[in-house]
Amino acid sequence: MEHQRQQHLLERVAVLKALAHPSRLFIVEELARGERCVCELTKMIGADVSTVSKHLALLRRAGLVIDDKRGNQVFYQLRTPCILNFFGCIESVLQQQRSERMRL
Repeated sequence: MEHQRQQHLLERVAVLKALAHPSRLFIVEELARGERCVCELTKMIGADVSTVSKHLALLRRAGLVIDDKRGNQVFYQLRTPCILNFFGCIESVLQQQRSERMRL
């Protein structure tokens, strides 16, 4: 495999890994509804601020979210709302799997 292609695939893997946690998937879904501050996400997830901040930092490094500091609060929003199209595709796969199990 050529180096450039391998590098591109590794970049894709980094985005997928950033999404590969229930709390981070939840955050992305919530941000699809609009921007949220860390304090809101912390309450919604039921985790401490440090944990939620680490999840958000990982999503930011992957290029999925952007942040905006306002006073003592940090607000996040999706940088790439098209990621929701990917979620739709995943749901199609899951629905297909359910249908196949029902037939067996």
